[in-house]
Amino acid sequence: MSYQRISVEEAESMIEKNEVTLIDIRDQMSYGAGNVKNSIHVTNENVEEIISSADKDKPLIIYCYHGNSSQGAADYFHNMGFKQAFSVDGGFEEWKLKLTTA
Repeated sequence: MSYQRISVEEAESMIEKNEVTLIDIRDQMSYGAGNVKNSIHVTNENVEEIISSADKDKPLIIYCYHGNSSQGAADYFHNMGFKQAFSVDGGFEEWKLKLTTA
């Protein structure tokens, strides 16, 4: 597998301990209604910019609504050269139940 699935708690631990890139792949309205602090909203319109500008050596943590779409996105980003791509199980819905959001 080209990416790893992690829990919300594992994601939070990584964010606290490491410099990571955190991306949200939900739609604009959902992102605007609430998101994980310091996340970058990635859309079809800006994905190429993220790929070309982000540090591919830093861990990349991706979340969506429930943790399904982020798996495909994590695989995609890994194939685009990101060395460590992680999909958050449960997505934002799980995250907002357990952890701090913006």
